[in-house]
Amino acid sequence: MNGAADGIRAVLIAGPTASGKSALAVAIARRFGGTVVNADSMQVYADLRTLTARPMAEEEAVVPHQLYGHVDGAVNHSAMRYAADIATVLAELAQSGSLPVIVGGTGLYFKALTEGFSAIPPVPEAVRTAFRERVGDQETGSLHAELCALDPVMGERLRPSDRMRIMRALEVKIATGRSLASFQGERRPGPLDGMPLLKLFVSPEREEVRRRIDARFETMMAQGALAEVAALRDRRLDPLLPVMRAHGVPGLIAHLDGAMGLDEAIARGQADTRAYAKRQMTWFRHQMPDWQAVAPEAALEGALRALAPAG
Repeated sequence: MNGAADGIRAVLIAGPTASGKSALAVAIARRFGGTVVNADSMQVYADLRTLTARPMAEEEAVVPHQLYGHVDGAVNHSAMRYAADIATVLAELAQSGSLPVIVGGTGLYFKALTEGFSAIPPVPEAVRTAFRERVGDQETGSLHAELCALDPVMGERLRPSDRMRIMRALEVKIATGRSLASFQGERRPGPLDGMPLLKLFVSPEREEVRRRIDARFETMMAQGALAEVAALRDRRLDPLLPVMRAHGVPGLIAHLDGAMGLDEAIARGQADTRAYAKRQMTWFRHQMPDWQAVAPEAALEGALRALAPAG
């Protein structure tokens, strides 16, 4: 496959936000004639190129990129849809002989790729819309009581304050007549399940990640993130959609609405992103123990050595 080590079907690069993993992916793809494939749940959206740190057009011109910015913000994207999309991309890359270099910070996407995912059917948009219109601003505790009545198993599993997961469980129950728990026990294989892979976890020093996050948020603001969020706000989308909860979006919308100063909105976006990076590091270390942890400065050399053809 374009000079990569025999047998390696794909390179997977995970890590916290602002860890330098995207630059690593581009370098590997350039060296081996590969294609960079997104595994970040926010970078799939077309609406937030700057604020989600999607590759810029000039970066995408260096090597092919796939699954970036291909989903409209009005869509509630899921790991199941991601798995279906990337299965198509991987089949195309296998035909062309291009090495997939899959990079991102969404651990569930990597889990879906390598271990499969629960066979939960998609909730029809009409059902979702009708449910959310009915729910409106109903208190989360009341929603949890409704879930306990309709689906006692999930009602027991979920915290009474976990509004998003409670709503998800209710939607599945209403749409299918089955408990979400019954689907979670049924798994479909992932598109890379059982294949030989190079799996890298970019693991920088925590203080360096914090510094990079704060600096990058300032850079994104200088590059037009506020105008990007203003355009998203003008669409008047459901505030519970993932794109509306991207790091920085709630605070910047509050600023645009006159409810928060710009400095406070920026500080909130930085703090939310730092907290997310901390959760990512913890999740990856516990959920992906078989991945090779690499420091950012040594990652490229280690990857090239692992991918070098024998002999």
